[in-house]
Amino acid sequence: MPLHIRPGFVLRHVALFLMGAAAVATVVQAASPARRFDPAAFFSGRTVGDAQIKIIMRRAHGMHVESTGKVEADGTLSVRQVVAEEGKPVKSRAWRIREVAPGRYEGSLSDAVGPVTGTLENDVLRLRFAIKGGMKAENVLRLRSDGQSVHNVMTVRKFGITVATLDEIIRRVGD
Repeated sequence: MPLHIRPGFVLRHVALFLMGAAAVATVVQAASPARRFDPAAFFSGRTVGDAQIKIIMRRAHGMHVESTGKVEADGTLSVRQVVAEEGKPVKSRAWRIREVAPGRYEGSLSDAVGPVTGTLENDVLRLRFAIKGGMKAENVLRLRSDGQSVHNVMTVRKFGITVATLDEIIRRVGD
């Protein structure tokens, strides 16, 4: 006896299956904890960054940064960097940041005028500081899904107007 399937039967069941699969995926995704970025763990050891910088009224140009970081006895992350920016002499700079309360950071940067402050929420670290010339800078560092790289977007403003942006991928290269 041949099997007879009513029209629309298969489509309805496939649609119900897909809706069920989507619901299960949503529950699994909601149940999995958000990835937390640990700046001290990420920046301990060696990292390299490659960036494009765009300054208002100028063409974009490249920058390469090599960093070595360590966590000091008091929990402060200390990072030494060698910065090679197109068209400029190579320079060194130093960062020091420390978590002072859950999700709240303070520190210093050799290029900054005054303190560096920051907040951490899940996979995003935001650092804010002033730089010479009355400008304000904000770095938004987002841990990427591979856990071995960070997307850093820095915005520099003067009088509330964006005057420069940096778009960088920072990668761990070992200890």
